[in-house]
Amino acid sequence: MKEHILVVLPHPDDEAFGASGTITLHTKKGVPVTYACATLGEMGRNMGLPPFANRESLPLIRKKELEEACDAMGIKDLRLLGYRDKTLEFENIEEVADTIYKLLDELKPTLVITHYPGFAVHPDHDACGAATIKAISRLDKENRPIVYAMAFSKDCRDVLGDPDIRINIEEVADQKIASLKAHKSQTSQLVAGLEEKLKNGDPDTKNWLSREVFWTYRFND
Repeated sequence: MKEHILVVLPHPDDEAFGASGTITLHTKKGVPVTYACATLGEMGRNMGLPPFANRESLPLIRKKELEEACDAMGIKDLRLLGYRDKTLEFENIEEVADTIYKLLDELKPTLVITHYPGFAVHPDHDACGAATIKAISRLDKENRPIVYAMAFSKDCRDVLGDPDIRINIEEVADQKIASLKAHKSQTSQLVAGLEEKLKNGDPDTKNWLSREVFWTYRFND
């Protein structure tokens, strides 16, 4: 089966923090990646530093930033699902799953990257992950893609155990930083701090930029 990765996340920049290294490793090998981003993060608190956005302009700015991040990661297929930031938890989960199922049917991905529902802190993260899992669960077992789920709640390791997927991303650390930089309305201060820590040889920062971890989602049926 030909490899194809589908990334389903709710906000521009979710991919940069959690999966950009893994994505880049695949695109460098020629594996096609489709990124389905549920919202434009239009309710984000940050407006740039110094501010260069406002509530009206932020969605368009974040869309452009997302496109630049995709370029940094080698993603050529970006799908915008059109939901509103901070409202995914109130959407009908079956209808959101319908939208994602159509992508599954079209793309036949071999790997899906999303948030682990219940362990991803933000309500949009959990809702997006839950809808994605629901959509995948509609497929016959033999046709389901592998699911790499991102989890970072305080109790995730206590409940889920240690992540079973650990990917060395050292060779694409520069692309991970570039994808973070692309989301400058949200990350400019953070990236400046990262680069300063790297310059000073901070081991935690080096470690964060050397690996990405996921949990393989296990379906109950």
